[in-house]
Amino acid sequence: MRQVYINGKFVPETEAKISIYDSSLMFGDMVFEMTRSFNKNQFKLKEHLVRLYDSLKYVHIPLRMSIDEMEKACLETIEKNEPFFKETDEHRLMINVSRGPLSIYSEIFDGKLEPLVIISDFPLKWTVSGMGDLFDTGINAVIPSQRAIPSYLLDAKIKNRSRIHYMMANIEVSNLPGSNNWPLLLDPDGFIAEGTGDNFFIVKDGELYTPEPRNILRGISRQYVFDLANELGIKYHEKNLELYDVVTSDEAFMTGTPFCMLPVTKINGMNISNGNRGNIFNSLLSQWSDNVGLNIEQQIKTFNSEMKNYASEGSTPYRFKND
Repeated sequence: MRQVYINGKFVPETEAKISIYDSSLMFGDMVFEMTRSFNKNQFKLKEHLVRLYDSLKYVHIPLRMSIDEMEKACLETIEKNEPFFKETDEHRLMINVSRGPLSIYSEIFDGKLEPLVIISDFPLKWTVSGMGDLFDTGINAVIPSQRAIPSYLLDAKIKNRSRIHYMMANIEVSNLPGSNNWPLLLDPDGFIAEGTGDNFFIVKDGELYTPEPRNILRGISRQYVFDLANELGIKYHEKNLELYDVVTSDEAFMTGTPFCMLPVTKINGMNISNGNRGNIFNSLLSQWSDNVGLNIEQQIKTFNSEMKNYASEGSTPYRFKND
C-alpha cells in the first residue's frame, strides 16, 4: 500500500489523517505544491520547493524543516512508493504544509503545536484522466462571472488551499453544454488572469503573450515555457490581456504541471483563429518532449486509454460535474 509522509513518519495512505482542529480545516490555512515526474525523474522539484518556502515565509508558517530536508523527504516518499507504481507510471507528489492545530486547542495536544507537513505520492495518470482528447479537440475557455481574487486581497502568488473561488468558477462552467469547458478568470480590472489551476498564453504574429505576474500564480510550467521560447527563438511578453486579445489571437493554450500544455481552440464557444491547435504550440510541446525524453502528448493519451474503465464522476482538480 502507498505510504504518506506526515511530520517525519510514514503511514498507509488509507490511514493518513489530520486533526479536526488543524488550521487548514478551520481557515484553509495551508500552502502546497504539486510536482510530477518524467520517466520517474522529478521535474523542477527544487523550483517547486523554492516556491513552497516563499509561500511559507509570506504567510508566516514557522516551519523548522529546511528546504534540503524537505527535498530529502520528497525523494524518500517516492522511494517508499515506487514498488506500488507500474513501470510506465509517473510520480505525482502533493506537498501540503499547514500551520498545525490552532492554539486554543493546545490542551488536546499537550501543548505541542507545530506545523503539519504531508507528502503524498499518487500515480499521475489519475490527475490527467480525460485530458488526452483535449490535445485534439482543444479546450473551450469560458469566462465565468467569478473573478480572480486580486493580490491586494489575497496574493495569488501564494499557492494556497483557500480556493473556493476556483471551485465556484468550475461549477458555473460545468453547467454549460460540452465536456471541454475550462474556466478562464478575469481579474477585477477585467484583464485575463488565469484558469483554476493553470496559466494562460496566446500567440499573435508568431510571438507569445501571457498575463503579467500580478493577480496570478507564477506557474513553474509557465516559466518553463519562457525557457522553451528562448531555446526556439520565440519572443514572449508579459502584459495585460483583454478578452479582445484572446478572440483575435492566432493561438492559445494553457499550462500546468500535470499536463504541461493543452491547446485552447475556443473562447466562450468562438473559434480562436481556425479552431485548431497552432504551430507555436506544436513547437513548444515538441521541444518540451525532447528535453524530458518522452512524448508528453502520447504519454497522456496512453494514460487515458489505461483509465477508460475508471470513469471519474463528480469533482476532480480540473473538472466539476453535477451528478
